This record gives sequence, structure tokens and C-alpha cells, in this order.
Amino acid sequence: MSEFIGSVWWLIVSLGVLVTFHEFGHYWVARRCGVKVLRFSVGFGKALWSRRGRDGVEYVIAAIPLGGYVKMLDEREGDVAPADAPRAFNRQTVWKRIAIVIAGPFANLLLCVALFWAMFVIGRPDYAPVVGETSGVAASAGLQRGDTMLAVGDRETPTWSEAQLALIPAALDHRDVEVKVRPQGRTGEVVRTLRLSKLPEHFDERRAVEFIGLTPRHALMPTVVGRVLPGKPAWGVLAEGDRITAIDGDPIASWDAIPTAVQKLGKRGGTAMVEVERKGDRLALEIAPVWARAPNGSYAWVLGMEPAAPAEPPKDAVLRYGPLDAIPAAFRETVHQTSELFAMIGRAFSGRVSVQNTVAGPITIARAANAYAQHGVAWYLSMLALLSLSLGILNLLPIPILDGGHLLYYLIELAKGSPVSERVMAAGQYVGLALIAGLMGLAFYNDIVNNLVR
Repeated sequence: MSEFIGSVWWLIVSLGVLVTFHEFGHYWVARRCGVKVLRFSVGFGKALWSRRGRDGVEYVIAAIPLGGYVKMLDEREGDVAPADAPRAFNRQTVWKRIAIVIAGPFANLLLCVALFWAMFVIGRPDYAPVVGETSGVAASAGLQRGDTMLAVGDRETPTWSEAQLALIPAALDHRDVEVKVRPQGRTGEVVRTLRLSKLPEHFDERRAVEFIGLTPRHALMPTVVGRVLPGKPAWGVLAEGDRITAIDGDPIASWDAIPTAVQKLGKRGGTAMVEVERKGDRLALEIAPVWARAPNGSYAWVLGMEPAAPAEPPKDAVLRYGPLDAIPAAFRETVHQTSELFAMIGRAFSGRVSVQNTVAGPITIARAANAYAQHGVAWYLSMLALLSLSLGILNLLPIPILDGGHLLYYLIELAKGSPVSERVMAAGQYVGLALIAGLMGLAFYNDIVNNLVR
């Protein structure tokens, strides 16, 4: 399946699931409150499929899968037979109307918890939170190659993704944070303090971990020779597939360490031993670099070899709980992600993060859904949980035409003792449409900049 087709497919599936649960929340509570439901639609526009149930509700799947709605009997939208008037939405008490409106976002919240529970039970494969290389703030804090990160602040980090998600908010806030690590080859634990307050005032938040100076072990380029250049010192000495383990006695953990070792060897002069693994054998081969033009066009000491194209390393950790332990874990994760989502909204409004990287449109969501789906069921469920949570919170924003806008009207009605006037509601509709149009415009702009221009 091509990336385009896969992205479109998983976008439709994701939005279909989220919208169906959201609208079902409205539908279920409306029916329990005695309101007559006329239509349950997943999507907008022309109906692709429709069926009228025994309960008289028209169930519809429409052509534009970017939302949905539940149409209820309402005297403000048309004539209502006297016998049906008690079942009209507008005739219900304010508390019933509040319950019906809030049921959609609440359904998304419940779905989020259920999805996290399923993700924990299935188990999400990942990489161990082991440090590969350090520099900058991370190196100053004393983090070293081989350290296993056990916790960042008060959040445990059983996988690299968990460590990364814990580090990014602290970096965006320029907040110092303690990291509990287990050094390589030791059983004890030590605490290092990352001075994230020393990070640059403005940096690309998508590269926050890189600015901290952390490179995970699994991201290190393996020291496997892919090609030996004719006429260079490595020609006839090294071979394709050789794994370099040491140069002049210095251990080599990643390909990025080779240029530094070669420059050191060249400045020293003479030959040195390059230790390699070749088809299960360990060899020590004599070699001396030459001063020549490097691939980037500058002159440097070179051996004349290129790295093999790295394959994705196998996952060596998994985030998993038993069915019972996954229940509180799912609730904790939902609470944590809710807190982080509100914090990110606050950072966007305060200017600490760019709205370009905060508000995502359908293209970004589609590509993310496809990418997560390719990594397995658990990864896709985790993304779907976050989308469900975001949809629920977005709908609670006090913007007219959203659930939160209606909720605001009803709270005002409770305070003043009478419904908001039709004039105020009409004005609110226009304001809400303008705000939603602006938000959608920003989302599509970000999609174009982040996915098509770059």
C-alpha cells in the first residue's frame, strides 16, 4: 500500500472511529433523557449510505469524513407536532441539555482510557532508554554512553519514547529536571540534573532532545563498512560488511566516531591497527590514513570507505501491563496526557512554542496515522487515544458551534435564570464560525508548510 493511499485510509478509519464514539455519546444520553433523535450522521454532505432504524432514527454515512452530527427534534428548527413537543430538545431542562452536550466529549474521554488500556495490554514495542552519545547539557550533567534512564522527574521511563516525551515538556519550559539513571555495568542508581534552563531561548521544539545533547543507543549509525573506495588506504585491507570495533586501540561505538579517530591518527602519523569483525572472526588490520578530499569537499585525513545503509534496529523493550494493572495505568496516562495537552495550549498562547508545530491539519494527521499503523496495533491505538483526547478537549472549548459553546450558553442560563436570547446565539454562531474557520485555515497552512514545502 502506497504512503498516500495508506494515509487516506487510516485518516478515514481514525476519524470514523472518533466521530462515531463522540456522536454516540450525544445520541445515547439524548435518548435516555427522552429527546427524539432524527438523524445520526458520521460525516457531512451527501449520504453514501443511509438506513432508517426501527426507532425511527436515520443512520447516515456521509461523503466528507471530517466530523458528524446528531440531529434532534427542536422547535427552533422547524414545526413540531404537538404530540412530539415534550420530546423536543429545547423543551428539556437545562441540566438535561448540559448532559446531552457534554456526553460527546465525555465519550471521547472514555474511549481514550479504553484505547490506552488496550495498548498497555497488547504491549507497545519500543527501544530501551539507553544513552548512545551525549553532548552539551546532557554531557555537563554527567550522562554517559550506556546509561539507562529509569525516570525523568517523577515519570518512569521504561522505553525511549517515554523518556523523550518526559524530556520535551521540561525542555520547552526551560525547566531543570532530575534524571534517574543506571550506569552501564552497575546495579545501583544515580540521579543527574539536566540544566535545561541553559538551553537556547528559542529552538526547534521538534529537535528538543537533540538540543539537550542526547542521542539514543538505537540511533547510532552502526560501524559497518558499505563500500571501500579504490585507490584509498582501505582498498584491499577492509571489505564490505566489516564491522569496525576499534581504531588505534580506541573503541568505536558508532560511525560518527570514526572521523574523529581517523583525524587523531592522521595527526599522529604512521600506521595503526584497525580492529574489525568479519564473518565471525576478529581481525586487526594495519592501515594509515592519507590527506585527501573528503565527501563534503573539504580536505581531511581519510581511509576511503563509506558506511553501509543502516537497517532499522530491532526493538529491545516493550511497554506492557497485565489486564488489571493496565486499568489504573490507562487512567494515569489519560490524566497525564490531558495535563500535557493543556500545558501545550498554554505554551502556544504564551509564544513559548510555535503554533506551526502545535496545530495539525488532516494531512499531518493522515501521515501520522499511517506511520503509527505501520509500527503495529499498539502504536496505532496510542495515537488514536491521543486524537480522541484532543477531540474531546477541543470540543469543550467555549467557542459557539462547538459543544463547549453550547455548554457556555447553558451555564449562563443557569446563572441568569433564563435562556440566552436568539440574537446573542445568532451572533455567537457567526463568531464561532469565524474562529473555527481561522483555526482550520491555520491547520491547513501548517500542513502545507510542514508537509509540502519542506
